[in-house]
Amino acid sequence: MGGELAIAEQIKSDVATAMKAGDRERVGALRLVLSELQKAEKDGDADEQAVLRRERKRRRESETAYRDAGRADLAAAEAYEAGVIESYLPAELGDAELDALVARAIEETGASGPRDMSRAIKHVMAAAGGRADGRKVSTKVKEALH
Repeated sequence: MGGELAIAEQIKSDVATAMKAGDRERVGALRLVLSELQKAEKDGDADEQAVLRRERKRRRESETAYRDAGRADLAAAEAYEAGVIESYLPAELGDAELDALVARAIEETGASGPRDMSRAIKHVMAAAGGRADGRKVSTKVKEALH
């Protein structure tokens, strides 16, 4: 848990830097993220990366909804916040790396069909260490097992 607290501390430092620079949009985005991290910690969720991934996903979904509704201004604000959040997350795995993890998971778990999907997905997610989107992993495992 000691290493995980580094994200919240980094964000606090970045809020101060953004305030000094007069970057109000960044300050607002960082404060929202910090608030979510503090709320999660209070609720006993110490996995800061999971909180950040969840918040990034919410922003991306809102961005899409706003774009579909013709509200480019609100979509841009959500996209900006998602980008800020993303800067605190490790880079996502590329397709080749993910394909290799899926192949290894299928081999190591002995997965051979749709019934074994969840076991293989759990294996890939653990191996990816938070650097892969669950939906993408699910799709890749499904393709590999069919």
